[in-house]
Amino acid sequence: MSDRHSSKSGLEPAFIEAQRKRLQAMLDELKGSGDDAGSDEAQAQYAGIDEVRDSGDDGQTMAIGENDEATLRHAIRRLGDIRRALEKIEEGTYGLSDVSGEPIGKERLLAVPEAVTAIGDRS
Repeated sequence: MSDRHSSKSGLEPAFIEAQRKRLQAMLDELKGSGDDAGSDEAQAQYAGIDEVRDSGDDGQTMAIGENDEATLRHAIRRLGDIRRALEKIEEGTYGLSDVSGEPIGKERLLAVPEAVTAIGDRS
């Protein structure tokens, strides 16, 4: 991280650089798990081609599909948050809320590095 990426949030440059590395690793992991999920789904569909199915199987398949869809929506939202947090590092605004402009607590950033809003913004 260079001086042009210094933060307006008052966070130490070493902390922000460590967070950038964490965020990049999270981004890489999410992208990889998406690739794995697609491969697993294709294998599962191919493996079940010749199986006899009943209505219970259909219900189970629908429940699994709904769960997969919810997991995918969560992953997409998280991916967007991670990308936004990385953008904020580049902009020098990491640690400041996108909603209020107020500082996001360091403890929150340690727990959720992709946080782009402060806890108080949810009120």
